[in-house]
Amino acid sequence: MTETLSLHHISVGKMDNNSYLIASDSKALLIDAPTDADALLKLADDAGVTITDVLTTHRHADHVQALVEVLEHTGATHWASYLDSPALPAKVDRELDHGDALEFAGHSIPVIVLRGHTPGGACVAIELEGKPNLFVGDSIFPGGLGKTGSEGDFVRLYNDAKERVFDVYPDETVIWPGHGANTTVGAERPHLAEWWQRRW
Repeated sequence: MTETLSLHHISVGKMDNNSYLIASDSKALLIDAPTDADALLKLADDAGVTITDVLTTHRHADHVQALVEVLEHTGATHWASYLDSPALPAKVDRELDHGDALEFAGHSIPVIVLRGHTPGGACVAIELEGKPNLFVGDSIFPGGLGKTGSEGDFVRLYNDAKERVFDVYPDETVIWPGHGANTTVGAERPHLAEWWQRRW
């Protein structure tokens, strides 16, 4: 049975890390456990749900400091990209590749892998209130792409973002990044050539 999903959000830590809770009737998918496990668990309690699944978007330390504690407290299934999973501080139960689906509350949630900010960040596309919502980690932000360490990484991330996000999803699609405010595909699409020229 497919359950209706709702979004709950909290920002934690000194780096303004976003954590997103996708809630069904009784269970929840937590997207990133950056820090402050107590606050993340309270977010679920306040929503009246139990965290049954955790998706780690990528391997960087500021996104995983509460991961072990949250997993130990909840016994949740841990999902992550197979490209980033070896560097994570907790065992990954379900490794994901581009084109896979994350199964949650009767939904098969499409998985998009965006390479370049890390070896392979996991992005998920979730329909909320009839509109696509992309949870992209640090790969895409309002105004540009996530930080890359080389020309090759930038080109890889730009091409993945263009081909796997901007060439696929409509303008009304909401983009939820790992830090700061959300944006939309339509707001960012006109600036892709500028991103290519300036290299971020």
